[in-house]
Amino acid sequence: MNSEKPAAQARPTEWPTLALLALTYGLWAVATLWLAALWLPGAVMLVALTGALHSSLSHEALHGHPSRSALLNTALVFPALSLAIPYLRFRDTHLAHHHDAILTDPYDDPESNYIDPSVWAGLSAPMRLALRMNNTLAGRLLLGPVIGQIAFMQSDWSLRGHADVRRGWLWHLPSMALVLGWVWLSPMPLWAYLLGAYAALSILKIRTFLEHRAHDHSSARSVIIEDRGPLALIFLNNNLHVVHHMHPSLAWYDLPQLYARDRDRFLARNGGYAYRSYAQIFAAHLFRAKDPVAHPLWP
Repeated sequence: MNSEKPAAQARPTEWPTLALLALTYGLWAVATLWLAALWLPGAVMLVALTGALHSSLSHEALHGHPSRSALLNTALVFPALSLAIPYLRFRDTHLAHHHDAILTDPYDDPESNYIDPSVWAGLSAPMRLALRMNNTLAGRLLLGPVIGQIAFMQSDWSLRGHADVRRGWLWHLPSMALVLGWVWLSPMPLWAYLLGAYAALSILKIRTFLEHRAHDHSSARSVIIEDRGPLALIFLNNNLHVVHHMHPSLAWYDLPQLYARDRDRFLARNGGYAYRSYAQIFAAHLFRAKDPVAHPLWP
Protein backbone atom coordinates (compact mmCIF):
# COMPACT_ATOMS: atom_id res chain seq x y z
CA MET A 1 0.00 0.00 0.00
CA ASN A 2 1.14 3.55 -0.60
CA SER A 3 3.60 4.62 2.06
CA GLU A 4 2.37 8.21 2.35
CA LYS A 5 0.52 8.88 5.58
CA PRO A 6 -3.16 9.82 5.39
CA ALA A 7 -4.04 13.46 5.85
CA ALA A 8 -6.26 12.64 8.84
CA GLN A 9 -6.63 9.84 11.32
CA ALA A 10 -9.69 7.61 11.10
CA ARG A 11 -12.41 8.63 13.53
CA PRO A 12 -13.46 6.15 16.27
CA THR A 13 -17.00 6.28 14.85
CA GLU A 14 -17.84 7.96 11.56
CA TRP A 15 -21.42 9.07 11.79
CA PRO A 16 -21.80 10.20 8.14
CA THR A 17 -20.92 6.71 6.97
CA LEU A 18 -23.23 5.06 9.50
CA ALA A 19 -26.05 7.41 8.50
CA LEU A 20 -25.50 6.61 4.82
CA LEU A 21 -25.53 2.88 5.57
CA ALA A 22 -28.85 3.24 7.39
CA LEU A 23 -30.28 5.31 4.52
CA THR A 24 -29.10 2.76 1.95
CA TYR A 25 -30.72 -0.18 3.74
CA GLY A 26 -33.86 1.87 4.37
CA LEU A 27 -34.27 2.83 0.71
CA TRP A 28 -33.52 -0.74 -0.35
CA ALA A 29 -36.29 -1.97 1.94
CA VAL A 30 -38.65 0.66 0.52
CA ALA A 31 -37.81 -0.52 -3.00
CA THR A 32 -38.41 -4.20 -2.31
CA LEU A 33 -41.37 -3.97 0.08
CA TRP A 34 -43.38 -0.92 -0.97
CA LEU A 35 -42.32 0.50 -4.34
CA ALA A 36 -42.23 -2.96 -5.95
CA ALA A 37 -45.96 -3.29 -5.37
CA LEU A 38 -46.68 0.27 -6.49
CA TRP A 39 -44.35 0.83 -9.47
CA LEU A 40 -42.01 -2.02 -10.40
CA PRO A 41 -39.72 -0.06 -12.80
CA GLY A 42 -39.08 2.47 -10.05
CA ALA A 43 -38.30 -0.34 -7.61
CA VAL A 44 -35.76 -1.83 -10.06
CA MET A 45 -34.08 1.56 -10.43
CA LEU A 46 -33.94 2.08 -6.65
CA VAL A 47 -32.50 -1.42 -6.13
CA ALA A 48 -29.83 -0.54 -8.69
CA LEU A 49 -28.92 2.73 -6.99
CA THR A 50 -28.87 1.30 -3.47
CA GLY A 51 -26.92 -1.74 -4.66
CA ALA A 52 -24.25 0.46 -6.22
CA LEU A 53 -24.09 2.65 -3.12
CA HIS A 54 -23.84 -0.43 -0.90
CA SER A 55 -20.84 -1.58 -2.94
CA SER A 56 -19.18 1.81 -2.39
CA LEU A 57 -19.89 1.49 1.34
CA SER A 58 -18.36 -1.99 1.26
CA HIS A 59 -15.26 -0.38 -0.23
CA GLU A 60 -15.22 2.02 2.73
CA ALA A 61 -15.58 -0.90 5.13
CA LEU A 62 -12.54 -2.77 3.84
CA HIS A 63 -10.50 0.42 4.25
CA GLY A 64 -11.43 0.68 7.93
CA HIS A 65 -14.70 2.62 8.02
CA PRO A 66 -16.91 3.49 9.79
CA SER A 67 -15.29 1.99 12.90
CA ARG A 68 -11.89 0.72 13.95
CA SER A 69 -13.29 -2.81 14.26
CA ALA A 70 -12.83 -4.83 11.06
CA LEU A 71 -15.40 -7.34 12.34
CA LEU A 72 -18.03 -4.66 12.89
CA ASN A 73 -17.34 -3.05 9.52
CA THR A 74 -17.74 -6.43 7.83
CA ALA A 75 -21.00 -7.10 9.68
CA LEU A 76 -22.40 -3.72 8.64
CA VAL A 77 -22.07 -4.57 4.94
CA PHE A 78 -22.77 -8.31 5.28
CA PRO A 79 -25.93 -8.55 3.12
CA ALA A 80 -24.81 -9.05 -0.50
CA LEU A 81 -27.29 -6.62 -2.08
CA SER A 82 -25.81 -7.02 -5.57
CA LEU A 83 -25.26 -10.79 -5.10
CA ALA A 84 -22.03 -10.90 -7.11
CA ILE A 85 -18.58 -10.62 -5.52
CA PRO A 86 -18.04 -12.04 -2.00
CA TYR A 87 -17.09 -9.22 0.37
CA LEU A 88 -14.10 -11.06 1.83
CA ARG A 89 -12.73 -11.73 -1.64
CA PHE A 90 -13.37 -8.12 -2.65
CA ARG A 91 -11.48 -7.02 0.45
CA ASP A 92 -8.46 -9.22 -0.22
CA THR A 93 -8.18 -8.50 -3.94
CA HIS A 94 -8.79 -4.78 -3.55
CA LEU A 95 -6.14 -4.38 -0.86
CA ALA A 96 -3.72 -6.24 -3.16
CA HIS A 97 -4.67 -3.79 -5.92
CA HIS A 98 -3.54 -0.93 -3.67
CA HIS A 99 0.12 -1.77 -4.23
CA ASP A 100 0.60 1.04 -6.71
CA ALA A 101 3.70 -0.49 -8.31
CA ILE A 102 1.56 -3.28 -9.85
CA LEU A 103 -1.36 -1.12 -11.07
CA THR A 104 -2.63 -2.31 -14.49
CA ASP A 105 -0.35 -5.38 -14.39
CA PRO A 106 -2.33 -8.11 -16.24
CA TYR A 107 -1.24 -10.73 -13.70
CA ASP A 108 -0.46 -9.07 -10.37
CA ASP A 109 -3.17 -6.38 -10.29
CA PRO A 110 -6.47 -8.18 -9.47
CA GLU A 111 -8.48 -5.25 -10.86
CA SER A 112 -6.61 -4.73 -14.13
CA ASN A 113 -8.71 -4.55 -17.30
CA TYR A 114 -5.66 -5.18 -19.49
CA ILE A 115 -4.50 -8.60 -20.62
CA ASP A 116 -1.12 -9.92 -21.72
CA PRO A 117 -0.63 -9.24 -25.47
CA SER A 118 0.46 -12.86 -25.98
CA VAL A 119 -2.81 -14.04 -24.39
CA TRP A 120 -4.76 -11.58 -26.54
CA ALA A 121 -3.11 -12.98 -29.69
CA GLY A 122 -4.40 -16.45 -28.83
CA LEU A 123 -8.04 -15.53 -28.19
CA SER A 124 -10.85 -16.48 -30.55
CA ALA A 125 -12.45 -13.86 -32.79
CA PRO A 126 -15.75 -13.79 -30.78
CA MET A 127 -13.86 -13.34 -27.51
CA ARG A 128 -11.81 -10.51 -28.99
CA LEU A 129 -15.00 -8.84 -30.22
CA ALA A 130 -16.61 -9.10 -26.78
CA LEU A 131 -13.54 -7.65 -25.06
CA ARG A 132 -13.26 -4.83 -27.60
CA MET A 133 -16.90 -3.98 -26.98
CA ASN A 134 -16.20 -4.11 -23.24
CA ASN A 135 -13.55 -1.43 -23.71
CA THR A 136 -16.21 1.09 -24.75
CA LEU A 137 -18.39 2.59 -22.05
CA ALA A 138 -21.58 1.31 -23.68
CA GLY A 139 -20.13 -2.18 -23.84
CA ARG A 140 -18.90 -1.96 -20.27
CA LEU A 141 -22.40 -1.08 -19.10
CA LEU A 142 -24.05 -3.92 -21.03
CA LEU A 143 -21.41 -6.67 -20.92
CA GLY A 144 -19.05 -5.54 -18.18
CA PRO A 145 -20.83 -7.12 -15.20
CA VAL A 146 -20.96 -10.61 -16.73
CA ILE A 147 -17.44 -10.42 -18.21
CA GLY A 148 -16.07 -9.16 -14.90
CA GLN A 149 -17.89 -11.83 -12.90
CA ILE A 150 -16.65 -14.64 -15.13
CA ALA A 151 -13.07 -13.35 -14.96
CA PHE A 152 -13.23 -12.99 -11.18
CA MET A 153 -14.64 -16.48 -10.68
CA GLN A 154 -12.08 -18.02 -13.05
CA SER A 155 -9.29 -16.34 -11.10
CA ASP A 156 -10.67 -17.56 -7.78
CA TRP A 157 -11.18 -21.07 -9.19
CA SER A 158 -7.47 -21.20 -9.96
CA LEU A 159 -6.89 -20.38 -6.26
CA ARG A 160 -9.54 -22.78 -4.92
CA GLY A 161 -7.01 -24.56 -2.74
CA HIS A 162 -6.39 -21.42 -0.68
CA ALA A 163 -8.24 -21.28 2.63
CA ASP A 164 -8.98 -17.54 2.27
CA VAL A 165 -10.69 -18.11 -1.08
CA ARG A 166 -12.83 -20.95 0.25
CA ARG A 167 -13.77 -18.94 3.33
CA GLY A 168 -14.71 -15.91 1.23
CA TRP A 169 -17.11 -17.89 -0.95
CA LEU A 170 -18.56 -19.91 1.94
CA TRP A 171 -19.43 -16.72 3.83
CA HIS A 172 -20.94 -15.35 0.63
CA LEU A 173 -23.61 -18.05 0.64
CA PRO A 174 -25.46 -16.83 3.77
CA SER A 175 -25.01 -13.21 2.72
CA MET A 176 -26.76 -14.01 -0.58
CA ALA A 177 -29.37 -16.21 1.13
CA LEU A 178 -30.29 -13.35 3.45
CA VAL A 179 -31.00 -11.06 0.49
CA LEU A 180 -32.74 -13.66 -1.67
CA GLY A 181 -34.88 -14.80 1.26
CA TRP A 182 -35.99 -11.21 1.82
CA VAL A 183 -36.82 -10.80 -1.88
CA TRP A 184 -38.71 -14.12 -1.93
CA LEU A 185 -40.96 -12.86 0.86
CA SER A 186 -41.35 -9.39 -0.66
CA PRO A 187 -43.71 -8.24 -3.44
CA MET A 188 -40.74 -7.86 -5.81
CA PRO A 189 -40.37 -10.63 -8.40
CA LEU A 190 -37.01 -12.33 -8.37
CA TRP A 191 -36.37 -11.52 -12.05
CA ALA A 192 -36.91 -7.82 -11.33
CA TYR A 193 -34.51 -7.91 -8.40
CA LEU A 194 -31.86 -9.67 -10.50
CA LEU A 195 -32.29 -6.97 -13.15
CA GLY A 196 -31.77 -4.28 -10.51
CA ALA A 197 -28.71 -6.06 -9.14
CA TYR A 198 -27.20 -6.29 -12.63
CA ALA A 199 -27.91 -2.59 -13.17
CA ALA A 200 -26.11 -1.83 -9.88
CA LEU A 201 -23.01 -3.58 -11.21
CA SER A 202 -23.34 -1.64 -14.47
CA ILE A 203 -23.38 1.66 -12.57
CA LEU A 204 -20.18 0.64 -10.80
CA LYS A 205 -18.56 -0.06 -14.17
CA ILE A 206 -18.85 3.67 -14.94
CA ARG A 207 -16.45 4.33 -12.08
CA THR A 208 -13.97 1.59 -12.89
CA PHE A 209 -14.04 2.17 -16.67
CA LEU A 210 -10.95 4.40 -16.75
CA GLU A 211 -9.78 4.51 -13.14
CA HIS A 212 -6.33 3.38 -14.24
CA ARG A 213 -4.28 3.74 -17.40
CA ALA A 214 -1.13 2.10 -18.67
CA HIS A 215 1.81 4.40 -17.91
CA ASP A 216 5.53 3.97 -17.29
CA HIS A 217 5.22 5.72 -13.92
CA SER A 218 2.92 4.10 -11.35
CA SER A 219 2.08 7.50 -9.84
CA ALA A 220 0.49 8.54 -13.15
CA ARG A 221 -1.83 5.55 -13.52
CA SER A 222 -4.78 6.70 -11.36
CA VAL A 223 -7.41 9.12 -12.64
CA ILE A 224 -9.03 12.27 -11.27
CA ILE A 225 -12.63 12.96 -12.30
CA GLU A 226 -13.70 16.32 -10.92
CA ASP A 227 -17.38 15.41 -10.84
CA ARG A 228 -19.49 16.51 -7.87
CA GLY A 229 -22.85 15.21 -9.09
CA PRO A 230 -24.98 12.14 -8.25
CA LEU A 231 -22.43 9.65 -9.54
CA ALA A 232 -19.71 11.11 -7.32
CA LEU A 233 -22.04 10.57 -4.34
CA ILE A 234 -22.84 6.99 -5.36
CA PHE A 235 -19.12 6.34 -5.76
CA LEU A 236 -18.39 8.11 -2.44
CA ASN A 237 -15.88 10.46 -4.08
CA ASN A 238 -13.76 7.57 -5.32
CA ASN A 239 -13.74 9.41 -8.65
CA LEU A 240 -10.91 11.41 -7.00
CA HIS A 241 -9.02 8.19 -7.43
CA VAL A 242 -5.41 9.30 -7.12
CA VAL A 243 -6.33 10.98 -3.82
CA HIS A 244 -7.78 7.70 -2.57
CA HIS A 245 -4.68 5.76 -3.64
CA MET A 246 -2.39 8.23 -1.90
CA HIS A 247 -4.55 8.31 1.25
CA PRO A 248 -6.44 4.99 1.33
CA SER A 249 -7.46 5.27 4.99
CA LEU A 250 -9.16 8.64 4.55
CA ALA A 251 -12.97 8.64 4.82
CA TRP A 252 -14.97 9.36 1.67
CA TYR A 253 -16.31 12.71 2.89
CA ASP A 254 -12.80 14.07 3.51
CA LEU A 255 -11.50 13.43 -0.01
CA PRO A 256 -12.99 16.51 -1.79
CA GLN A 257 -11.58 18.97 0.73
CA LEU A 258 -8.12 17.43 0.52
CA TYR A 259 -8.25 17.46 -3.28
CA ALA A 260 -9.41 21.09 -3.41
CA ARG A 261 -6.61 22.13 -1.09
CA ASP A 262 -3.84 20.34 -3.02
CA ARG A 263 -5.32 20.10 -6.53
CA ASP A 264 -2.14 21.11 -8.35
CA ARG A 265 -0.06 18.59 -6.41
CA PHE A 266 -2.40 15.70 -7.22
CA LEU A 267 -2.61 16.61 -10.91
CA ALA A 268 1.16 16.91 -11.10
CA ARG A 269 1.52 13.53 -9.46
CA ASN A 270 -0.78 11.72 -11.89
CA GLY A 271 0.54 13.48 -14.98
CA GLY A 272 -2.67 15.40 -15.62
CA TYR A 273 -4.76 12.26 -16.10
CA ALA A 274 -8.05 14.02 -15.39
CA TYR A 275 -11.59 14.62 -16.63
CA ARG A 276 -13.98 17.41 -15.70
CA SER A 277 -17.03 15.18 -15.26
CA TYR A 278 -18.63 11.87 -16.09
CA ALA A 279 -20.55 13.67 -18.84
CA GLN A 280 -17.21 14.30 -20.56
CA ILE A 281 -16.36 10.61 -20.28
CA PHE A 282 -19.72 9.55 -21.77
CA ALA A 283 -19.22 11.98 -24.65
CA ALA A 284 -15.69 10.75 -25.35
CA HIS A 285 -16.00 7.00 -24.79
CA LEU A 286 -19.60 5.82 -25.01
CA PHE A 287 -18.87 4.07 -28.32
CA ARG A 288 -15.12 4.62 -28.56
CA ALA A 289 -12.52 2.66 -26.61
CA LYS A 290 -10.20 4.54 -24.31
CA ASP A 291 -7.31 2.17 -24.94
CA PRO A 292 -6.58 -1.33 -26.26
CA VAL A 293 -7.46 -4.53 -24.44
CA ALA A 294 -3.89 -5.82 -24.66
CA HIS A 295 -1.58 -3.94 -22.30
CA PRO A 296 0.17 -1.40 -24.57
CA LEU A 297 3.35 -1.26 -22.46
CA TRP A 298 3.68 -4.94 -21.59
CA PRO A 299 7.18 -6.22 -22.33
